[in-house]
Amino acid sequence: MEMKRRSSMKGADTTHPEHARPARVTLPPVLVGLVSDSHGLADPALTGLFEGCDLILHAGDVVKPAVLTALEQVARVKAVRGNNDEVPGLERLPEHRLVPLEELTAYLVHDVGSPGRPHPSVGKAIRRLQPALVIHGHSHRPGTALVDGILFVNPGSAGPRRFDLPRSAGRLRVEGRLVVVELFELAEGGPRALGRALEVEL
Repeated sequence: MEMKRRSSMKGADTTHPEHARPARVTLPPVLVGLVSDSHGLADPALTGLFEGCDLILHAGDVVKPAVLTALEQVARVKAVRGNNDEVPGLERLPEHRLVPLEELTAYLVHDVGSPGRPHPSVGKAIRRLQPALVIHGHSHRPGTALVDGILFVNPGSAGPRRFDLPRSAGRLRVEGRLVVVELFELAEGGPRALGRALEVEL
């Protein structure tokens, strides 16, 4: 059908306004910094890692308000309360929140349990809200999982090193329904990629 419409326009004055095609609006991608479990440490490496981000999502266990203050110097911050955030200045953070990102929505929560078997309250919220992404923390283990069409992202812990787990954070790019996730180790020489970027259309 499109080919027929184009052939019928042959010889027409396409410079006339009535023949002009409407401009297609293409929104720039949304760039999001992902961080969790800072445990009071405002790592200066996050400034460079999150440079150019439109938004930073913190998945809880901030511990000190100064962590969010430092991140707010880079971009807007949305955070949730972790199990170690019952301190002045952080106790009013919500336990979870829904964040719009382009055509998608992200559910931000500290402790999801596990992507395959979320805590009952988290599973109920996910079924009710139907987000495309779930951003979470608590385990200090960076990783991604696609479960029943929902992308779970844990940026790991940007706080003091714990056991043999890497200190880490992540970046998210959302363009329409296309999502690209990158995870980075916060190494002494600067952030370095933890594996390959994940690209998925949700």
